[in-house]
Amino acid sequence: MTEKNYNPEQGKAKNVKQETAKMKAEAPVKQDNKKTEEVKEEKKKTIVKKEMVKKDEAIANGISVPVSTKDSVAICNFIKRKSIDKAVEDLEDVMKFKRAIPMVGEIPHRKGKGMMSGRYPIKAIEHFLTILKTLKANANVNGVEEPIIVEAVPNKASQPFGRFGAVRRKRTHIKIRVVEKNKLKKKVKKEKKK
Repeated sequence: MTEKNYNPEQGKAKNVKQETAKMKAEAPVKQDNKKTEEVKEEKKKTIVKKEMVKKDEAIANGISVPVSTKDSVAICNFIKRKSIDKAVEDLEDVMKFKRAIPMVGEIPHRKGKGMMSGRYPIKAIEHFLTILKTLKANANVNGVEEPIIVEAVPNKASQPFGRFGAVRRKRTHIKIRVVEKNKLKKKVKKEKKK
């Protein structure tokens, strides 16, 4: 005997499935269309676009950037109180050796207005340019008009060992914050009144 003949309930289950499939095929298609239309309308009603809240500031962080902390301090002081576009232009001039970044310490003198000693940290500037481009994109998304760099802070990061553990690599966390120009003036006026 085969299994089909031996278990009579198996045959019944197949017949039930076939009958339900026939009933579904015979059911009017119009009801299904109405139901799908109702579901679509409900979804349209529930989806409500949220209005973007305009922010006053934008932030970009560079985590464990392979840059000397000393160089990044000098670059941060160089770009503070400038617009993002102006800071990018100045850093590109430094990469072309047209300007030098002022640095403190026993560093050779450089030509430039109001500067004694300085250097051209090109690799560090490349990392700063990527962070500034990210910051500009964040400012556009947040709706910050006429952004000015208010805060540029480098912090020393954990220094991993190099290959074979002979050298400690340089790492720095960099945080750059931008605020709208007109908001900046209001904050300065409030501080002067106090």
